[in-house]
Amino acid sequence: MSKGGWVYILRCADGSYYVGSTSDDPDVRTGQHNTGAFGGYTSLRQPVTLVFQEDFPDIRDAHDFERQIKRWSRAKKEALIRRDWGALPGLARRKPRRP
Repeated sequence: MSKGGWVYILRCADGSYYVGSTSDDPDVRTGQHNTGAFGGYTSLRQPVTLVFQEDFPDIRDAHDFERQIKRWSRAKKEALIRRDWGALPGLARRKPRRP
């Protein structure tokens, strides 16, 4: 049986967003990002603030959702943060039509 997990979004000091997934508590994970424990993107944009979290019964589902959100536009991520479910379909990127 797989352990549950979380998807979380952090707002960085520069206004950008970081999307991650974890089997730890998202508040604990946010603290780890703020200490620079992971290096990389968030370590250069501290402090970070937890603005979204969603739990999943299976960590694999959390990882899948994380990958999906990472491809989303800023506007679509902000709709998710607001939990504006109705706005999400309209913010989907559409492929250009071929002539």
